[in-house]
Amino acid sequence: MSDETSETPGELPLEGAGQRLRRAREEAGLTVEQVAAETRIPQRHLEVIEAGDFAALPARTYAIGFSRTYAKAVGLDEGEIARQVREETGAVQEREQPHGASFEPGDPARVPSRGLAWLSALAVVLLVAGGFAYFKDYFFPGAGPGPITAPEAEVAAAGEGAADARADAAPPPAGGPVVFTALEDNTWVKFYDANGEQLMQKQMARGETYTVPADADGPLVWTGRPYALAITVGGRSVPKLSEEDEIVRDVPVSAEALLARADAGAADEAPSAGQAEAGAGGA
Repeated sequence: MSDETSETPGELPLEGAGQRLRRAREEAGLTVEQVAAETRIPQRHLEVIEAGDFAALPARTYAIGFSRTYAKAVGLDEGEIARQVREETGAVQEREQPHGASFEPGDPARVPSRGLAWLSALAVVLLVAGGFAYFKDYFFPGAGPGPITAPEAEVAAAGEGAADARADAAPPPAGGPVVFTALEDNTWVKFYDANGEQLMQKQMARGETYTVPADADGPLVWTGRPYALAITVGGRSVPKLSEEDEIVRDVPVSAEALLARADAGAADEAPSAGQAEAGAGGA
């Protein structure tokens, strides 16, 4: 019997993708800090990849894209590393989901909470009661008290006052198409609605844009590079989701939510400007 062993088709190599990347980096005489500076991948993500802990990254797409970029930086075959990472992350998913769940690890919960269900039921009851009160005279004519005749001038004045009140109560027009533009390559982002249904998920190239569907129900965003996404609402630039290198998730990105967020940020800056002017006057 031969002492040599052969790798069974479909099995992962004895040496994981993270170990191969780390060995190639060390052979090239590079530090993790140098690779992070060259690839613009956060150092903590590189350390997670070298440890083979791909589940610690936000999504499988992150693991594959970052590993491919890492392989290119240390002279390994990008396609081979990407294939091995797919196999390793696929094996992890099979262990974590033995019952064949069809959703991605880390996807937002698709089942509403009990509190949300009760709130929805209460809203339906109030809507039915309001509709009944509004259309009661239509379905049950003569059920209410008889009308009291009023002078025509008073009726006209009351009508004008009601029209003015409705005009004052109408909110000013706001909104427009919400457009995200990637400022860097390999910017992973996922858009989904309030029910967890995916709208778009990919690694956006630099300069690539995505317009949030106007009919999306409560659109949300998830990304690990919020500083690399510029946002406009109806052609108006609004602040980024964050200027920090952090993971943001379940952030509302409807036109109303982004404009309200921008207005709140402007209101927070106004007192600071007033205090600076007051300090300058006192000096």
